[in-house]
Amino acid sequence: MVGSSSLGLGSWAHGPRAAGASLPAGGPELFARAAQRSGVASFLLGSRSQGMPMIWVNDAFCRLTGFTADEVLSRSPRFLAELLADPAEADLFRAAVEEGRDVARTVRSDRHDGASLWTQVSLSPVDEADGEVAHWIGMMIDVSEHIDRSAAQLASLELERRERVSLAIITETSDLLNDLDYPLALREICDVLEGALVGWAGFYMNDDGLRYAEGIDTTTPPSGRGQRHGRYIADGAGVVEGAMGLTDALGDATGPAGLVPGTVIDLQDTVQDLLDGRIDGPVRLDLTADYPQWSASSWLSRDVRQRTSSNADAPSAVLLHAIAGRRRVLGLLATSGLPASATTAPDASGTGAVLRALARRAGLAIDNVRLYAREHRLAETLQRAMLPEQADVTGLDVWTYYAPNSEHAQVGGDWYDVLQISPDVVGLVIGDVVGHDVEAAAAMGQLRSVVRSYAYELTTPGPVLERVDQLVVGMRIPRSASLVYAALTHRPPARPDARSPELDPEAFEESTTVLEATRAATTATTDGAADEGDDAKTWAIEYSRAGHLPPLLLRGGAVTQLNEAGGSLVGFGTGTRATGRVELEPGDVLLFYTDGLIERRDRALRVGLDALVEATRSITAIDSAGIGEELLSRLADAPEDDVALVVVRIPDPVSDPVTSALSPRSRRWLLPSEPASIGRARHAVLRTCQAWDLGDSANAELVVSELVANGVLHGWGHLALRLFDTGDGLRVEVEDSNPAPPVSTDGHAHRMGGFGMQIVERLADWGWRPAGSGKLVWARLRPLGERQDRSASARD
Repeated sequence: MVGSSSLGLGSWAHGPRAAGASLPAGGPELFARAAQRSGVASFLLGSRSQGMPMIWVNDAFCRLTGFTADEVLSRSPRFLAELLADPAEADLFRAAVEEGRDVARTVRSDRHDGASLWTQVSLSPVDEADGEVAHWIGMMIDVSEHIDRSAAQLASLELERRERVSLAIITETSDLLNDLDYPLALREICDVLEGALVGWAGFYMNDDGLRYAEGIDTTTPPSGRGQRHGRYIADGAGVVEGAMGLTDALGDATGPAGLVPGTVIDLQDTVQDLLDGRIDGPVRLDLTADYPQWSASSWLSRDVRQRTSSNADAPSAVLLHAIAGRRRVLGLLATSGLPASATTAPDASGTGAVLRALARRAGLAIDNVRLYAREHRLAETLQRAMLPEQADVTGLDVWTYYAPNSEHAQVGGDWYDVLQISPDVVGLVIGDVVGHDVEAAAAMGQLRSVVRSYAYELTTPGPVLERVDQLVVGMRIPRSASLVYAALTHRPPARPDARSPELDPEAFEESTTVLEATRAATTATTDGAADEGDDAKTWAIEYSRAGHLPPLLLRGGAVTQLNEAGGSLVGFGTGTRATGRVELEPGDVLLFYTDGLIERRDRALRVGLDALVEATRSITAIDSAGIGEELLSRLADAPEDDVALVVVRIPDPVSDPVTSALSPRSRRWLLPSEPASIGRARHAVLRTCQAWDLGDSANAELVVSELVANGVLHGWGHLALRLFDTGDGLRVEVEDSNPAPPVSTDGHAHRMGGFGMQIVERLADWGWRPAGSGKLVWARLRPLGERQDRSASARD
């Protein structure tokens, strides 16, 4: 301990004191003892002119620093600077001393035993009477506990922030994984990772070998072969097909030409082990190492180097996480480096946890979307095989419509068939299996096949349904069903006194008189009688019903329900099935339908049938497609069940050319993807142009023929043909299930074809757009004047 005189307290009497207070005798010694025993570490330095030696320290200073008074007294301030962990802090104290001002800093310093502690150091000048700074008083307070507590709090806050960052990344990537139909979904996930978690990221799918993937193509299912990585070589701009050397009969690599052909190479490859599920990973792939030529590691390191070569910090290694599905590894997630701002990223353990969670979720999401796509393709294939079909019938105007109520299926329990049984016999079936789910569709497919088989064998409706009853009972079809089978026969006309017992003569008296007068007036202007043969033949219908709603016959504005020949549901008939018969006349219309057209929850079925009869009575169209459109627009705006509708019209060559229709100016047809549909489409557009009194039907027929032919040749699934009268030209729409757009070419070398869209371009404006799982191609025929103007402009 040093004496009080060494404290320089001779001027203590000049210090401020409380009013009325007096100091006891021996004041300097009292102050010296108080400062020496104070709990705050204190020290006293000399003046700058003396080199600011350490001239006094108290006991608390010795306890705090671990030095004794003898070890520090008379030493220069450099001794204190050496105790600081950060030398830059000493410069701040020197600057304050030179300016003669107070300074206080929280610094990290070392004890005599080497232990570190945080202290708050303050240094203040002590002015003597003449104003010269002769001494500097310093104090040191141990704040290590406070600093540690603050650091712990900051660490906790930082951990919470990093967890929030990790959670935000997982949430954002999970949202992107929910929309894998987007073609760049995986690329956007990589963008999220590169912005906050890693320096570079990329997805590689193991589809017939590793491929860099920016999205999931659900239209192309994985082959499952794998291990053929040498087939794909990165060229910097993308992935192209490359040479793979010799291969065996199964396409596996057998080595370069120098090896003996047939020698299959079994490569030991860590990346391949990860893909095969032999190891869990993650795996570090060194991009600078050499790997066997046909290995997954060789291809992957080459591809990553190509893709990251333009980066400022090209990685020398990547970390690979397996993207595992339910049964196999679907691909890899490759990442490298840290983001540009390390403060925004979780720590190493947090980064690994996020990447593992992302790889796991991505595997399940990709597996789910592929599983759904695979099942959807399977269901669509089976459903297309069961969709109703319409034969190309000669001598009749037939239009069909089918719409399932289910949102997840293309078929339900309703169906129809139009069959050309023989040149003079057309079979027509419409039926309804209870329900509109997959089981109903399966039962419908069985029942449909049975009816078609017996229709070709027996023809007559009553016996056909009898045989169907017998077979259905043995087949144990789990769903009940109703149907109508009708046979339309083209035969010589009946005797003049013949009368159809099913029809009420009074109901047709007025209409028959009008039709006969029209035919008589037309016949008077013709040369001679009608020719023998088909022109002299008439149509007749025979039908039998198995618990189904009665077909309707529209003749001259009067509607008759064909409710004869009724019976129980299919499979419940125990006796002979009756057959009804009606002679048909030119202009007659037959309607076959299922209950989905008229059934609603808020009304009785009888009320719906009356509404159908009333709507049929007010029809103005003269073509079957127009009749169907009128009925759908009035009755099927919001169907609650599957809807099947078949319209059959007997053409009237006498009155049709002179009758104007007021029906809706839109038509639609569902055509199978077969060459015969091209002819059906041409006949449909010709009848429509005639019904709408549109000229230029030849060009419309040519455009429709080319668009439908393209759909048959290059598309798949059924084709939807729609026609619209826009007032500024006929609009044609053809929809198929192939999403690839049509392309206008200059023909194909050494073979026919390739000019279809060029023909369409000459006659119409055309375009396409995605529709559902496929595309819709449209064309609007240009009026004749507009085509002539364009041709003149092209010549100029």
